[in-house]
Amino acid sequence: MASNIQSLLVLVMVTLATLMTPTHSKLTHNFYKKVCPQALPVIRSVVQQAIIRERRNGASLLRLHFHDCFVNGCDGSVLLDDTPTFTGEKTAFPNLGSLRSFNVVDEIKAAVDKVCKGPVVSCADILAIAARDSIAILGGPQYEVLLGRRDARNASKAAANLNLPPPFFSFSQLISNFKAQGLNLKDLVALSGGHTIGFSRCTSFRNRIYNDTDINKNFATTLQKNCPKIGGDNNLQPLDATPAKVDTTYYKELLYKKGLLHSDQELFKGDGSESDKLVELYSKNTHAFYKDFEASMIKMGNIKPLTGKRGEIRCNCRKVNN
Repeated sequence: MASNIQSLLVLVMVTLATLMTPTHSKLTHNFYKKVCPQALPVIRSVVQQAIIRERRNGASLLRLHFHDCFVNGCDGSVLLDDTPTFTGEKTAFPNLGSLRSFNVVDEIKAAVDKVCKGPVVSCADILAIAARDSIAILGGPQYEVLLGRRDARNASKAAANLNLPPPFFSFSQLISNFKAQGLNLKDLVALSGGHTIGFSRCTSFRNRIYNDTDINKNFATTLQKNCPKIGGDNNLQPLDATPAKVDTTYYKELLYKKGLLHSDQELFKGDGSESDKLVELYSKNTHAFYKDFEASMIKMGNIKPLTGKRGEIRCNCRKVNN
């Protein structure tokens, strides 16, 4: 009798422990297949229209996903506007005056909510899908994005300032920064290839073109015409010679010391390191770059997502639900 009671108590305790353990649902390829099968085609269509309107939107959408995931996980927190009682991440140093295309996210949200007849697709998933679609539309690989993220009800300006790698980081700082997110050296080199598209502001590369020694002199001189020592902070320069096309030009230019940002050139020193070998591989093998870029994008998209019943599905990507 006593042993039966003891067994029952053990069973009850195990059951309670199981119930109290949070369930962390995994992201899946077909998360919206049944609840809203039109979601992904609609998102693709809006992204395509936005890129036709302005090619730069593709790079901006990719960057939003990156800046979202590196701050407390891929949870849509980067999209939250400041309010009188709430400070979001948009005014953090790496984001202020730098992140853009929030209006495109608003357009996607409105279109997808309309076709799904309500807020079914999270803003965090919208960023992941829009980044993938931007890459594909601009000539890059078309990979299956994992879905099922939910949206955060908070954000952290302090975490954005702390976790987003600035353009002046050294190689060792970049490695540490990515390692803190569960990403390795190959992820660093592959994801940096996102700079195959888009532009950078003078303020991000001014120090490099006037003070760095590992830079092509003619390249630096040319850039100085558009980025003076004083003023012109927002003057734009393409991150590589083909800023509207996903290709391997970014890596080819690193071989000739033509990386626009200090952090770009840190990936190739010419000393035969593992990073050097990856840059050399990607510069001549598009398939290898695409394969590793896809894998690293999926890995980045898996950083601490909110799933199951955690977080919410925002009705408006710019603010939490009431």
